[in-house]
Amino acid sequence: QVGGAIAGATHEAAAAAEVAAPGLGLLALQERGSDAERDGAARRRAEAILEELDGLLADMLAGSAGGDPERLRRLAGLEQGEEGADPGLRDAVRGVVLRARVELARRGRGEAATVA
Repeated sequence: QVGGAIAGATHEAAAAAEVAAPGLGLLALQERGSDAERDGAARRRAEAILEELDGLLADMLAGSAGGDPERLRRLAGLEQGEEGADPGLRDAVRGVVLRARVELARRGRGEAATVA
């Protein structure tokens, strides 16, 4: 009888796993979608920061050492945001953000300047 109970429990567990598997698959897809969305937002943020940094460089080369105040405001607004789910992307975004913070601190703006 013990063997029959074990076999019955095994059959019930297998049936439950078959029912749960599609639900788990859907959750896994939603997780991936969420990660993809996070990574997309992180890429857009990093690209926007790089564009603003390029603008600062252009300003500097044109003789405006302090930079456009509106550009600095936009750059400061990008200090906080999505870093991404992918570890490599997250490291790259953090590096770009660090560069932006250095430039803002050099100009007395942004989070880096208020902390120091």
